[in-house]
Amino acid sequence: GIVFNDVYAASKFAVEGFCESLVVQALRFNVAISLVEPGPVTTEFEMKLYEEAERADYSRTDPETADIFTNLYLRNSRDVFASLGQTPEDIAEVTGGLGAAPIPP
Repeated sequence: GIVFNDVYAASKFAVEGFCESLVVQALRFNVAISLVEPGPVTTEFEMKLYEEAERADYSRTDPETADIFTNLYLRNSRDVFASLGQTPEDIAEVTGGLGAAPIPP
């Protein structure tokens, strides 16, 4: 996880741990569990978040945190999505391939 993504990271780690815990139990029933953890996925949702973050009022936030969020985190996050962002179709292709695999990883 990274700063300003605490709840998001916690939820992803929780799902990962849940899936890992189920793997052994599911094998007993010949059920395979695959966990798809995409990197940044470029969507309208992500773009709207940036737009809202840029318009937000940070006057009640301590200046150092507001500066880190607006000038470092947002800028770097946009750069990551711009350079590494996957499309929803990319994710669907991988996920669909897992469902069609005789023995999914």
